[in-house]
Amino acid sequence: MKFRTAIDIDATPATVWRTLTDVESWPKWTASMTSVERLQKGELGQGSTARVTQPKLKPTVYTVTEYDAGKSFVWEMKATGVKVSAVHVVEAVGEGHARMTLGIEQTGALSGLISLLLGKRTRQYVQMEAEGLKKAAETAESGTE
Repeated sequence: MKFRTAIDIDATPATVWRTLTDVESWPKWTASMTSVERLQKGELGQGSTARVTQPKLKPTVYTVTEYDAGKSFVWEMKATGVKVSAVHVVEAVGEGHARMTLGIEQTGALSGLISLLLGKRTRQYVQMEAEGLKKAAETAESGTE
């Protein structure tokens, strides 16, 4: 299963990036996350890990496998028969505006079954995250948080 969504945000790419990479704050702006706990201190970067708990799903540990500061990161989780890669990309689209692209890909022997069972929920969660990030970044940009 592959799914991507993009959303335009009325905030600078820097504001969107700060909001996005403060992963422990995600549950404040998206109901698709119950908790996100960084497993080490410091800024998010290559090799960073976080325990992610989502409604109706088991807690999982994601590891940042690709990182381009200010622009994108990919984190992955692996379980028996499946690997999930979540892509996060921020790009400028004019003065003071950004586009956020979120994507998810599931691969592995059990990915078809998992997609059948959880595909709809996964797509809903990714869309909720995009909309929540938009609202959070725009609020941060306007200084009304």
